[in-house]
Amino acid sequence: MSVIIVGGNDRMATRYKDICKSYDCKAKVFIKYPTGFDKKIGSPDLAVVFTDTVSHKMLNGLNQRASKLDFPVAICHSSSCSALKNVLEKYCTKGVVNA
Repeated sequence: MSVIIVGGNDRMATRYKDICKSYDCKAKVFIKYPTGFDKKIGSPDLAVVFTDTVSHKMLNGLNQRASKLDFPVAICHSSSCSALKNVLEKYCTKGVVNA
């Protein structure tokens, strides 16, 4: 399963990837708005948005891409590890690989 994480804390990017890996998911993390964001998103199985740290421009671009390609967008009001784990537990079917 591929996951896109939009927003969050700079220093937590590798931690977000490790958490996704423990749920057998491959993750791309976008903390800041990159050039060509719409093309870099690709076609993930799930997008996670941390609303406390994301810009409106990134959110609008993600929502347009999600409606075009029809993938779910999970909204988290906190950019913590536990918030990400809660979303992954809800959407990932395999569960935790390395507890």
